[in-house]
Amino acid sequence: MNEWKRRAPLLKVEIYALYLACKDPRVAWCAKALAGCVVAYAFSPIDLIPDPIPVIGHLDDLVLIPLGVLAVRRMIPESVMTECRERAHVVVQQGKPVSRTAALVIVTLWVVAAAAVVWLMLRVVRSGR
Repeated sequence: MNEWKRRAPLLKVEIYALYLACKDPRVAWCAKALAGCVVAYAFSPIDLIPDPIPVIGHLDDLVLIPLGVLAVRRMIPESVMTECRERAHVVVQQGKPVSRTAALVIVTLWVVAAAAVVWLMLRVVRSGR
């Protein structure tokens, strides 16, 4: 448990460093696109899988985000990541960034999923008559 507590701030710095790398012209567009998705999801105040759901609610935070960071980090030159990490340390110490745009995307996904479930249920009910 102490290991997790020690690594959590490092993950925040790494994620913000990816955000900064997205703005760097030395980073390939495909790395920027994937990094943007990882960063948006990580900084979103709303999870795709809500935390109150037992076990899988925390799965995204514990598995998906670190895997996304690892995948993107391999696509970005180490010199760029080193520079971005240094800048990220300063920003993260001032407070955690939050992406309202990412929150809107997550809420939209949930609304679309809920609408699809309602549509399917109505379709099943109507076909049963």
